[in-house]
Amino acid sequence: MRRLRLILWRNDRRWPMRTGILTFAAVALLPVLAAVAAEQVVHFKPGATSATLDGTIKGYDGKDYRVGAKAGQAMSVLFEPNNQSCYFNVLPPGSNDVSIFTGSNSGNEFAANLEDTGDYVIRVYLMRNAARRNEQCKYKFTVEISAQATEAPDGSSNDALVPGTNFNATSDIPCSRVAGQPSTRCRAGVVRRGDGNSDVTVFWPDGGSRTLFFKGGEFTGADSSEADGDVKTSSSLENGLYLIRVGEQRFEVPDVLVVGD
Repeated sequence: MRRLRLILWRNDRRWPMRTGILTFAAVALLPVLAAVAAEQVVHFKPGATSATLDGTIKGYDGKDYRVGAKAGQAMSVLFEPNNQSCYFNVLPPGSNDVSIFTGSNSGNEFAANLEDTGDYVIRVYLMRNAARRNEQCKYKFTVEISAQATEAPDGSSNDALVPGTNFNATSDIPCSRVAGQPSTRCRAGVVRRGDGNSDVTVFWPDGGSRTLFFKGGEFTGADSSEADGDVKTSSSLENGLYLIRVGEQRFEVPDVLVVGD
């Protein structure tokens, strides 16, 4: 601690010694501006829409992962670090430091319908308190991009957009990923084009998404982002609720989400 006081005093003789110590403590927990140690382009295997990667960072060195996507596609990231001070941000195309998602504020899961076409960057880093101690973080993450872009509405539906998204509405809906599994809650967003034509993107709590398509108020199918080959689908409308099956998956979608008020 004596050595730290001397350094602070020499840097600015006008500071009281105590002020310097308090200032250091205040910034110790801020996100670090990582010196990117490396950059990797994420490639999906033929026919796949997701990839799982792992790596290690240490100290002030971070790592960038570049993922190409189109406006309207659904992107999700599920991040699993072994260090509680290790996070990731998501940067939109053309940005060097401004994020659309900040893990240190929002946690280890990201899901959104993308607004821009281009390369998105998943930036992995350690918080300043861990970086200055030269700590290490081993991590893995899964990134998924929906197979089919959901175009932004053209305004014909007269629906406003949810701020910060190209969805006309968002909601939590009951969902189940595996047959026989109890229902959980999934975040869902809808793009409405009028006349009952809508695309509903459902984001799984553990990463990934599924888009459900409606035409004239009727369920017509789903994207193939998580399917190997053909899957059977079914739908019924009961008491204002679409009961939809896509393979083993189940969704309960309110009709007001699909067609609006």
